Amino acid sequence: MANLQYICTNYACITLLISTDMVTKEVNETNGVAVETSISDSSMKKIVQKQRDYFRTGETKDVLFRIRALRTLKKAITAHESNLVAALKADLNKPELEAFATEIGVLIAEIDYNISRVRAWSRPERAPTALFFMPGKSRIYKEPFGTTLIIAPWNFPIKNLFGPVLGAMSAGNTCVMKPSELSPHTSAAMKEMIDEYFDPEYLVIVEGGVPETTELLKERFDYILYTGGTEVGRIIYQAAAKHLTPVTLELGGKSPTIVDDDFNIDIVAKRIAWGKCLNAGQVCIAPDYILVRKSVKDKLIEALKKALDGFYDGDASKGDDFGRIITDKHFERVSNLIEGDIVYGGQTDAKTRYIAPTIIDNVKMTDKVMEEEIFGPVLPIVEYEELDEVIEIINSREKPLALYLFAKSWRVRNRILRNTSSGGVCINETVMNAGSVGLPFGGVGNSGLGAYNGKTGFDTFTHRKGVMTKAFAFDVQQKYPPYTASKLRFIKFAVRRLLG
Repeated sequence: MANLQYICTNYACITLLISTDMVTKEVNETNGVAVETSISDSSMKKIVQKQRDYFRTGETKDVLFRIRALRTLKKAITAHESNLVAALKADLNKPELEAFATEIGVLIAEIDYNISRVRAWSRPERAPTALFFMPGKSRIYKEPFGTTLIIAPWNFPIKNLFGPVLGAMSAGNTCVMKPSELSPHTSAAMKEMIDEYFDPEYLVIVEGGVPETTELLKERFDYILYTGGTEVGRIIYQAAAKHLTPVTLELGGKSPTIVDDDFNIDIVAKRIAWGKCLNAGQVCIAPDYILVRKSVKDKLIEALKKALDGFYDGDASKGDDFGRIITDKHFERVSNLIEGDIVYGGQTDAKTRYIAPTIIDNVKMTDKVMEEEIFGPVLPIVEYEELDEVIEIINSREKPLALYLFAKSWRVRNRILRNTSSGGVCINETVMNAGSVGLPFGGVGNSGLGAYNGKTGFDTFTHRKGVMTKAFAFDVQQKYPPYTASKLRFIKFAVRRLLG
């Protein structure tokens, strides 16, 4: 990995240069804030080595330690809530309700969920022991991987950083956290919070941009979780492969929304519009485009218009209920996708990075807006007549992170579930599935690998170690040389009859 080429992703255009003993100083323009960064290879080594040394003390493996640490994190988030909300406002113009509901509040709830269950999750599990290995017993022990690296995106900078961290902490790992440089206010607020409540040998936040991430990736971690764009995900995967480090990649893609009938069409439209406009559309599982039955399309469009007018009183640029695009580059990219039969919205303001909720009708699969993940409040509408068309469209593209289906018929639901593949599915709702700690959150294929959330997050950062304990009371002599014909007959019998 001498020189990784310039890459443009759905989240940022970056250059990753992997060199040796790099000392760099650069200025990144993020949200109009000049951020000066300086790094050194040795400083990253010290950070990782301190965490590795601390992990080897065994303190983080103690379940009581983990519970205390989770309670401390809850205390920290609660104490810094106003600072975190203000930072989200500065970076994304995120409304306070969205900030609490989708980041801070849901995170606190998940901490409570983990605290009440981590003891049970951590206990050894009994496993069946085949007759051939009796007398004996089998157990699965849960052990943490060690020192982990969590690389988070800018769109939900708090939830998408600490959501995975909860799993790593609950499993007994130490964590190096790298928030996105594109949300600098939130990054700084989170670092201030962590520095106040935790020792860096256990939890530490490393700020900065591409050079800092590059240097971190040169270090050997025991587990890496990355959330972001697919192309950078490939780079993370390559860097991890150098050390055979296991990874979870939470990526993205064009998540389709299928509307098959006009049952409760007003509620359908409100749920789609809400999912699309949340965080100004900058959500990896936002409804990216609608596939709607031709006979329902006109009703749906009118219902969507009505819903959006109701949300923002006809103008989302006014008031504090609608976010803004994160950077000028992202604003320009999303704005360039607004073309064709615009039936609602379309207004933009480069100065404030505002893009109005926009509906584009009569979209073809070959149109520019269908070539990449939109990651903004632009909603293309593609009509269909038969469900086979929908299945073909979805299966001809990369597997999405999420799929949304609005259908009254169980036959339609089951047909879509059986014949398509996606990271997750939400029926008659959008986005809400990501907030359920009982469900794994993760992608498949191009939309990612691995998952986290609740117990799944604990499992992700846990090595399941199989342990067999064998008694001395009975020793199978037939397994020892010299290998005779009679021993072979016994082994064949045992394999066929005694291992089942």
